[in-house]
Amino acid sequence: MQTLAHWDGGPGPWILFFPLVWAAVVVGAVTVLRRTVWRGRQGSWRATGGSRPSVDSPDSPMAVLGRRFASGEIDEDEYWRRVSVLEEHFGRTGKG
Repeated sequence: MQTLAHWDGGPGPWILFFPLVWAAVVVGAVTVLRRTVWRGRQGSWRATGGSRPSVDSPDSPMAVLGRRFASGEIDEDEYWRRVSVLEEHFGRTGKG
């Protein structure tokens, strides 16, 4: 009797199909993880060179803008104009 596992006394051509199935399962699992779980943790596992600094970071645009306003480099009108530009470009940057 010829079955999928035994084709004329040895493993049949179906033996080549099983590694492809497992490869598809692994690729599918990695794809699902990258699109869901790992998306929220991008900063922790990617290199920090190309990532945007967070709002709480001392190098964030809002922090730099706040320091320039506090030191007197820019006046209040300039400060609020730049804050509005940052919010338009990057979305709401503050908490709350």
